[in-house]
Amino acid sequence: MSPLMDAQGAWRDYLAVQPDTKAVDLYMPDLTGIVRGKRVTASAFASGLDDGFPFASSLYSLDTTGANVESTGLVWEEGDPDRLFRPDMASLRPVPWLDGTAEVLGGLVEDDGQPFFPDPRAALVRVIGRFAELGLTPCVALEYEFYLIQATVGPDGAPLPPLDPTTGRPQTETHVFSLDGLEEHRAFLEALENYARAQRLPLKGAVAEYAPGQYEVNLGHVADPLQAADHGFVFKRAVKAAARSAGLAASFMAKPFPDQSGNGLHLHVSLLDAQGRNLFGRDEGEARLRHAIGGLRATMAEAMLVFAPNANSYRRFRNRSYVPMAPTWGYNNRTVALRIPRGPRDALRVEHRVAGADANPYLVLAAVLAGMHHGLTGRLDPGAPITGNAYDQIPASLPVAWDRAIAAHEAAPILPGYLGERLWTVYGQCRAGERDRFMDVIHPVEHAWYLGAV
Repeated sequence: MSPLMDAQGAWRDYLAVQPDTKAVDLYMPDLTGIVRGKRVTASAFASGLDDGFPFASSLYSLDTTGANVESTGLVWEEGDPDRLFRPDMASLRPVPWLDGTAEVLGGLVEDDGQPFFPDPRAALVRVIGRFAELGLTPCVALEYEFYLIQATVGPDGAPLPPLDPTTGRPQTETHVFSLDGLEEHRAFLEALENYARAQRLPLKGAVAEYAPGQYEVNLGHVADPLQAADHGFVFKRAVKAAARSAGLAASFMAKPFPDQSGNGLHLHVSLLDAQGRNLFGRDEGEARLRHAIGGLRATMAEAMLVFAPNANSYRRFRNRSYVPMAPTWGYNNRTVALRIPRGPRDALRVEHRVAGADANPYLVLAAVLAGMHHGLTGRLDPGAPITGNAYDQIPASLPVAWDRAIAAHEAAPILPGYLGERLWTVYGQCRAGERDRFMDVIHPVEHAWYLGAV
């Protein structure tokens, strides 16, 4: 059966369950991980499965604000042409907060049907293929931190902490791991659970985090890294919709409040062999686990711009903040970058704790898996694990400033070969272009500090 017939068949199967569907959101991640797409009618979607869905190729030249970065060569050089959006029909799902609306993920393709080179989903698929060559399958789960905030911002544009539903006053106390903290925003959490159920998202649980209105939600492990990244991408949209339904807003900004915790994206990764057994839990697993960690350590600095894409991203990186400053590793230790969580041997895995919640989950996961593959195939030694406080033992060595991360990205010796040289270059150009625009803005604090003082 042809892929076209498969797509039409999948659409018919979907309509048999969701007959009231009137519109479909075609959407995809740009290089920064922001949702980009268009909404079409159900009839237009059906015909587009035969004819294709044109979309501007400059989608992948955008910075966070949606401005074109001309140095990418994806704007004027080709005349900003359309390429066709190809939907991944396995991702077709309802949008429960929009009656009669479905959504489907995808990416742009060339005329021969091959993925357009900057597509982040396609880059992740390429890296996954490297593990297939080894007879291994990565098993992945994502953890996201985010803030619930008021739907309106302060007079200076800064976010405002959510109001306590019982008192109407702004929340100012940190109730880490507090069940009362979850109860305060039960309306939001119930909406999120309902949305996740409708969208087949494997929510495992939620905890109140280290700041007022901050939460962490865990997504379940799946033996399909692309699906895991899809889960993260879809989850962020669902969180924002659930917040709106509760009269709030949600932010995955890395550091929305200067005096509070940042928002991270933690990845849990194990490797399954051909029989579905955890490679790290087998007799030779300890050596393989160490090799994977060695590769993650070796590639962490060059991946920093993927883990921390924008100016605000680097405000997370502070001493004793549970955000790593060096490529450290250890067992049952939250002060390191690569944590081996406590648990049974058959659940042995790596928790990668560097990326911010503002990062592109597809590229983050691609970079993490590439590092693990590099370590496994090169049999890299990670050195001794850290015992105790890593901040006191290992000096900061990661490029935890935007300029330094851009420089490390440009000089990267390993990861471009995994994610694609052209994608790696365009991603760096988009980040550098945004950096240049950011530096052109004079911020209010500069006027406050320097206007009359110097």
